[in-house]
Amino acid sequence: MTASHLDSFLDLCRAAVGPQNVLTDATDKAPYLTDWRRRYTGDAVAVLRPGSTEEVAAVVHACHAHKLAVVPQGGNTGLCGGATPAAGEAAANGVVVLSLQRMNRIRNVDPLNNTITVEAGVILQQLQEAAQAHGRLFPLSLAAEGSCTIGGNLSTNAGGTAVLRYGNTRELCLGVEVVTARGEIWDGLRGLRKDNTGYDLRDLFIGAEGTLGIITAAVMKLFPAPRARVTALAALQSPRAALALLAIAQSHASAMLTGFELMSARCMELVTKHFPQLRYPFDATHPQLVLLELSDSEGEEHARAIFEKMMETAFEGGVVIDAVVAESVQQSRDFWNLREHIPLAQVEEGKNIKHDIAVPISRVADFIETTDALLQDAFPGARMVTFGHLGDGNLHYNVSPPVGVDNDQFLMHQDAINLVVHNSVQAHSGSISAEHGLGQLKREENQRYKSEVELAMMRAIKQALDPQGLMNPGKVI
Repeated sequence: MTASHLDSFLDLCRAAVGPQNVLTDATDKAPYLTDWRRRYTGDAVAVLRPGSTEEVAAVVHACHAHKLAVVPQGGNTGLCGGATPAAGEAAANGVVVLSLQRMNRIRNVDPLNNTITVEAGVILQQLQEAAQAHGRLFPLSLAAEGSCTIGGNLSTNAGGTAVLRYGNTRELCLGVEVVTARGEIWDGLRGLRKDNTGYDLRDLFIGAEGTLGIITAAVMKLFPAPRARVTALAALQSPRAALALLAIAQSHASAMLTGFELMSARCMELVTKHFPQLRYPFDATHPQLVLLELSDSEGEEHARAIFEKMMETAFEGGVVIDAVVAESVQQSRDFWNLREHIPLAQVEEGKNIKHDIAVPISRVADFIETTDALLQDAFPGARMVTFGHLGDGNLHYNVSPPVGVDNDQFLMHQDAINLVVHNSVQAHSGSISAEHGLGQLKREENQRYKSEVELAMMRAIKQALDPQGLMNPGKVI
């Protein structure tokens, strides 16, 4: 791109979003160019910060006219490099980062329709609080909810801890507003549960990681706030026992069961090592823990009665070794803090090789047993940090170096370890990406496991909606 061509483009952007929202200085751009895990750093000719859908459309139209690629970005909390420019992209073709953080308005709350309409830059926690202020629940809950945005959640079809009851972000969305690759605005903000008027365009953009267009706003589902929650930690011998407990819990609690998180002993070892202020509630170490939560519309007494019957069945069947029930809101938070600090503890421990995988719930225990053994054979001493959303079959199956092995030396085996894990995922009829997306990290791996028929359909959709290939290049497909 010539200097005059770039100047012309930047002048259009400054006119559209204001000079203060067109960042070209290297220091100003830097926070937008490296991903949260600090695995990927790219470059961009500019970072653009539009404040409205019309401004997004204007800058995307300018990008289309000048053939500059666009990398949409929300809270920049992704784990697969999906919101970071690919290295060398700016020099090769010219790329801009389009930050949606200024688009942070809650446009409408409709308690009777149980919907909330928000812009893409709204922080997830702010959305939760807005729902709560109207006596409603927005159930999407993630460790990064204080900084991730709903646009990013939709972009990766985020999951979190309540998928068991409420589904992924896709299931929580009724309609979207999108700026297309040509800079046109599609208003699909329909708060409808039923709409059979053609192809479901909404679902094309959810989970597409900005490769087809930019989600600028969405209509999200709300639910009546539960009157009571019962949170507990159960100690078990194995993931197989955890599956047995899940079956018992679903039998007794049905839709009241809103959380069911599996955590290995090594997870708790890391959390208590790096965050000693978080108290482990058992007297002994147990091979596996399950954090489970019931949400009840009747009241705490009703919820506790169901929980007691459920645990009585589990103890009588030898499924559970021990259990602790939260006796206060604070203790419930303490239990969830143990779960949510696992990724932070891994950061403190050092580098690791992460896998966000899904297998059918019935095959989770088989997957863990088989893959653990395969990795120990290939990489003796590798430490498995396994935790995740057992109720929906999503595991964060992470591999840390053996004790005493240098982190960087261990990361040299990343491709080989990924191959072992992902081949096992495929053998167990699973997916190599459950809720984090593909981004840059898994783009090539995805080609290995998708059929050519499926890949051809994905390429056809990409070509139809983004024929110039300007939307988030180097990601997904």
